[in-house]
Amino acid sequence: MELRTDSFAEGGAIPDRCALAKHHPETRVTFGGNLNPHLEWSGVPEGTRSFALICHDPDVPSVGEDVNQPDREVPAELPRVDFFHWVLVDLPADVRSIEEGEVASGVVPGGQKAHDGPHGSRQGLNDYVGWFAGDPEMAGDYYGYDGPAPPWNDSIVHRYRFTVHALDVDRLDVEKGFTGHDARAAMEGHIIAEASIEGTYTQNPRLL
Repeated sequence: MELRTDSFAEGGAIPDRCALAKHHPETRVTFGGNLNPHLEWSGVPEGTRSFALICHDPDVPSVGEDVNQPDREVPAELPRVDFFHWVLVDLPADVRSIEEGEVASGVVPGGQKAHDGPHGSRQGLNDYVGWFAGDPEMAGDYYGYDGPAPPWNDSIVHRYRFTVHALDVDRLDVEKGFTGHDARAAMEGHIIAEASIEGTYTQNPRLL
């Protein structure tokens, strides 16, 4: 399988229009356009009955004490963990693309409530559920796509990996409110093929 996008160059920077947050010279951070990027895939193997799509950032700090602190940067050597930005399953086998902005457009405080995805698919919760849990203005259930918003003081540029999985089942065994970890577990033994594309993003003005 092959996966491509018109929204950014392979391995290049994801545009602010596809990010949840972007650098601001006075306030350090402000909302981005939060459009889901365009994705298109080909070379689908015989026997594919549905697709699952996952976008994750593998570079999120495992410890948050240095995050967004004005007197220091998050050290590069800090262990990193996955952060899920988009989890979508049960995309029909005849679908070959998702258009930019088809699933998400703009930041919704408290999260988009769109459990139903495009073409009859289902969307899971992304990890902004936990990230905003302590913020009374932003807390909520974040379904579907919400784009990059790495710490504005992180010393590394974050990577964002979009992966389309071709599956041998019509419906994945997950229930409403499923997470990226739930989807990955349910896909075990059902993946026929997969394809990925990666973009990068930072809000650190030193790295822009």
